Amino acid sequence: MDAMSLILGLESSCDETAAALVTSDRQILAHKLAGQEDAHRPYGGVVPEIAARAHVEVLAPLVEAALAEAGVTLAEVDAIAATAGPGLIGGVMVGLMTGKALALAAGKPLVAVNHLEGHALSPRLADATLDFPYLLLLVSGGHCQLLLVEGVGRYRRLATTIDDAAGEAFDKTAKLLRLGFPGGPAVERAAALGDPRAVPLPRPLVGSGEPHFSFAGLKSAVARAANDYSPEDLAASFQQAVVDCLVDRTRRALAGIAPTALVVAGGVAANKAVRAALEALAAEHGLRFVAPPLWLCTDNAAMIAWAGAERFAAGWTDPLDIPPRPRWPLDPDAEQVRGAGVKA
Repeated sequence: MDAMSLILGLESSCDETAAALVTSDRQILAHKLAGQEDAHRPYGGVVPEIAARAHVEVLAPLVEAALAEAGVTLAEVDAIAATAGPGLIGGVMVGLMTGKALALAAGKPLVAVNHLEGHALSPRLADATLDFPYLLLLVSGGHCQLLLVEGVGRYRRLATTIDDAAGEAFDKTAKLLRLGFPGGPAVERAAALGDPRAVPLPRPLVGSGEPHFSFAGLKSAVARAANDYSPEDLAASFQQAVVDCLVDRTRRALAGIAPTALVVAGGVAANKAVRAALEALAAEHGLRFVAPPLWLCTDNAAMIAWAGAERFAAGWTDPLDIPPRPRWPLDPDAEQVRGAGVKA
């Protein structure tokens, strides 16, 4: 990036609305975020219609607040980056349409960002020394993938989930055990009070030659055991089972490749047990372990602005008629895997 650029990023793919201003030399000038936990808590999960309406109400004020905090005007922004997918389509439409409107009104380029690419590149926002190629475990509520990140826009998928994502399993386990919402942090808090060896839960696909993940059976096993163990012991045992699966599948992916680092990103990367286990795995293989700060792991607009900055520096912008996409794989050439519920 020879010339410094200033990017406005917008994120609205699920239940977090955010706007951020980030420079190509990794300065986060402003980041404004509005959560929706109170709106979704009565339902124990994200309701797409409620989420979309909330994005409509708060995104424009968040953009204004971010510009004010950074002390810049829209005219001083070099490009506008907005999440164009994947995600809940109503929310994606709100953010992308807002980005298009701002780009048109201000005469600025639009960069349509894949939300997963935002996560994939977020460690480079936090760590300027992280070079390609690195092995990324992208683990969130909707996705669980292992990707070799070879460069901006260049991703080779090594593994994905054939059913539930790890974060989805966390959320559903929290709901089963009535631990509260959001589910991931609730399970982690309960797990700290339980015994991770108390409940004999399965580790789907661990030790198998198949490279992929599976968490549906683990979630079902938690449901069957819910009346026989304390919520704390179940949460701890479930969390340990997830950690064991992630480590085993990541260890398998490391065979035969030579990445610069082992990187974790996505909402589940905020889990301390997951981080500690992956850091130990990296040390076992003599690799650097890189994880973004906790706030950069969950959905945010700084990562979208940074991905936009990386794409803008490469000369990539998008037309104003680019459509929102509920599904958008990072590696469109990856082979289809078995499983009706596969998350590409």
